[in-house]
Amino acid sequence: MTMSDASHDKPAMDPALLAKLTGGLGDRGRVAKICSAFGDVYSEFLPDVIKSETGLDVTVGYLGCEIGYKNHLVDDLSHNVTLVDATLRNWSQNVALACGNGFIITLMEHLLGATADTIEEPAERLLSVIELDLAVMVFDKIAKVLRSAVNAPGGFEPSLSAPHAHDARPRPAEDKPDEFAAAINMSITLAGIVSEFSLIIPQTALLKTKVTPPKPKRQTGSNSPEWTEQLGDQVRRSHVTLEARIRLQDLTLRTISKLMAGDVIPFRDSGDVRVEVSANSKELYICEFGRSGENYMVRVKDTMNSDDELIRHLMN
Repeated sequence: MTMSDASHDKPAMDPALLAKLTGGLGDRGRVAKICSAFGDVYSEFLPDVIKSETGLDVTVGYLGCEIGYKNHLVDDLSHNVTLVDATLRNWSQNVALACGNGFIITLMEHLLGATADTIEEPAERLLSVIELDLAVMVFDKIAKVLRSAVNAPGGFEPSLSAPHAHDARPRPAEDKPDEFAAAINMSITLAGIVSEFSLIIPQTALLKTKVTPPKPKRQTGSNSPEWTEQLGDQVRRSHVTLEARIRLQDLTLRTISKLMAGDVIPFRDSGDVRVEVSANSKELYICEFGRSGENYMVRVKDTMNSDDELIRHLMN
């Protein structure tokens, strides 16, 4: 047998043993203790951040941790979550943050003026475009607490990817080795609506971290101008597809079945033609149909709801 043959026959080292020897996998008790320390920080500090930014009271609780390969931990998350990938220079380049869609939806309703007694348990659904904008701000606050807790050298700010749905997450490259991680699972409750968020952190970063609780600065008061102004600007800049419906003259089934290309169907109205304009299946305006030069157009005559109701309809 040649030297080359002998090297090929040598069994590869067990991945878990290799990870333990290189600082990528720790004793379960030690990992659980570090995760619990993160849970304490978020339970104490994140409600202060949310309160100071929005004026809203939330409660945060530690639910425990799970240990395994990072990609597997992400796959095991509820599909009713939105995720971002996070990096924190001098600490970790491969953190995943996940937040339940229910919290984002409930927070959006509050920021748009809904009261706790009118908010129901959100349906399981993807976030709208405007809700994804709000998710950016929520993840920013979660990442800021993480940065404060780990006190990474250099004082760098976290860098976050764009939020994306669980089902839209790209599959990891097959040739890229997975790493052991821990999922720190937290509950977050707003106006009685309970949701969850998670931090999935590689153990290479976790095991070298001494969690440092920030000094809480509990603030009260009205919504932060930063969040209010950003949300208002995002609402104003959001694009909404409108649909216009015009009632046509009644026709018999016999006539309809014989219509050919080029045939004309009259409008039901004579004079000003009534047009109902809607978006996201919500009726918005009553308009009249006409022409402006060579272009057809509709002119708004009346609104179906108040401004606040219109905006709230378009959030979903």
